[in-house]
Amino acid sequence: MNLSKYSDQPISTQVLLGLLKGYSRPYDKIMEMVNQGIIYQLRRGLYVTTSLVSTNAPEPFLIANHLYGPSYVSLDSALFYWGLIPERVFEVSSVTPKVSKKIMAQNVVFSFTHLSETYYPLGIKSFSQTETQTILIASPEKALCDKVITTTGINLRSKKQALAFLVEDLRIEKDQLRELDVRGMLKWLSVCPKSGSIKILIEAIAAL
Repeated sequence: MNLSKYSDQPISTQVLLGLLKGYSRPYDKIMEMVNQGIIYQLRRGLYVTTSLVSTNAPEPFLIANHLYGPSYVSLDSALFYWGLIPERVFEVSSVTPKVSKKIMAQNVVFSFTHLSETYYPLGIKSFSQTETQTILIASPEKALCDKVITTTGINLRSKKQALAFLVEDLRIEKDQLRELDVRGMLKWLSVCPKSGSIKILIEAIAAL
């Protein structure tokens, strides 16, 4: 059984059962491999190999995509990934049309925040993080909108307030804001939660 070729991807129970078809009690073998530290159980039905198998490992963003889906990486994780905010974040944050949830796996907190099904599919990018690992992540524009929508207490009423939130609270550089696709963001307003705040946000960015 060659587990190493699966070391850069989360592995489902179905894949493991295919590899263990010669065993009379494959589920027992899976638990034995967990107990031996050969594979790590992320959640029921999903595993990754450990360093006992290979030094290759799936990136945390790819794990997040598989851990609870449908979902895509967003919020502070995506904002940092795209270089918009300066602080590295240690929780991997995603959004999902399903119920909000937090999952601890491999000493990492993976958070999943609910967004409406009509707004959810907009602005998702499929991005090759490595040669073999393709992740679903919010575009910079979508991550910013998601941040406003999911942040409790944020209700933008003026361009001045929106700019203060972007530059002072999130510490995004104005030059980076000028590069955002505000025309694309405008197309989301009809289905966007907190559409009033997002409209003000777009106007503030467009005025820079």
